[in-house]
Amino acid sequence: MTAREPQPLKLDLDYLRQVLVELLEIPSPSGRTDHIQQYVGERLSAIGISSTLTRRGALSACLPGPRSTGADRAVVVHTDTIGGMVKRLKENGRLEVNPIGTHSARFAEGAHVRIFTDDLERIVTGQVLPLKASGHRYNEAVDLQGVGWELVEVRVDEPVHDEAGLRALGIDAGDFVAFLPDPTITPNGYVKSRHLDDKAGVAAVLTAFKAMVDAGITPAVTAHLLVTVTEEIGHGASHGLDPDVAEIVSVDAAVVAPGQQSRETAATLAMGDGVGPFDYHLTRNLASIAKEHGVDLVRDVFDYYRSDVAAAVEAGAHARVALLGFGVDATHGHERTHLDGLHQLTQLLCLYLQSPLVFPEWDAEPEGDLADFPSLAVQPANEDGPREGPIGLD
Repeated sequence: MTAREPQPLKLDLDYLRQVLVELLEIPSPSGRTDHIQQYVGERLSAIGISSTLTRRGALSACLPGPRSTGADRAVVVHTDTIGGMVKRLKENGRLEVNPIGTHSARFAEGAHVRIFTDDLERIVTGQVLPLKASGHRYNEAVDLQGVGWELVEVRVDEPVHDEAGLRALGIDAGDFVAFLPDPTITPNGYVKSRHLDDKAGVAAVLTAFKAMVDAGITPAVTAHLLVTVTEEIGHGASHGLDPDVAEIVSVDAAVVAPGQQSRETAATLAMGDGVGPFDYHLTRNLASIAKEHGVDLVRDVFDYYRSDVAAAVEAGAHARVALLGFGVDATHGHERTHLDGLHQLTQLLCLYLQSPLVFPEWDAEPEGDLADFPSLAVQPANEDGPREGPIGLD
């Protein structure tokens, strides 16, 4: 059925938890994401939604709306994560690593990793260690070592002590290094794991789309789902978006830290990030939907942050953009969120999918006359439309 008014939907929270853990257990550093995209495609197929894949690996699907013409909307998430790549095989039988994505070696120290060689049948594990890792050898010098990728190395879990031994294992420069997540869900609902950014977002979006299908509700307009695989290296949603999309909502981690309003137990509406402000009209519309239906939502602004929609806009997407998030403490480090925040986010997505576009008639076309722009409804403007001379001057 088509919902006349948006309504909260029954969420399959067991599904959300299961999908989240399964996503976390699939290594997917940017550049090596085929496996996780196959998983997402299979999950969509299981709820009756077909999908396609672009040449670069982005996955596209949609829930058809009640009409075949006019503007659509898109929800964008990413399955790629931060990680590493083998830069050099060291003379001591260990690996020098370059980061994939932006993250500090401070949080890599001690991480268990998997090294992917070209032999798909071989599993090589290891651990990231600082160059001075033994207190019994270096004493206080352990505490004096700085932080940086040139100051850590991967100790491989094999009896190798030189470069030749590493090559015998099939390891070479350019091999991917995945940081293992070690996911834990505590009895009181906290989710601790690496790579919650953005696998928790993917789980929330899949749960929201499943709730729509389970309830038999047709979205207000056709809702596209784009699952990208290069967000962590800046490309994100630079391709794969349908040209009819007028609104894009990215779903990603929200920053829980001193000076931020985001909370682990709430959904977050980002008003701006390191690229600039998000769309005035779309952000206020999302805030209004949340308030009307009692969704726990906080607003926030992020300083050092970039998402899929930045890449989309830079690539020429002609759409309003916004970002919804789930609060994550210690982003790109030892991450933690809470199931309550994921529930709030998922419900808000369901409500958004049932709601009309901000400006349905206006956004049905890519452009229109300035006098017809309906800005007055939400932002001060001259009721009489444009006139000669600057607005506000007689």
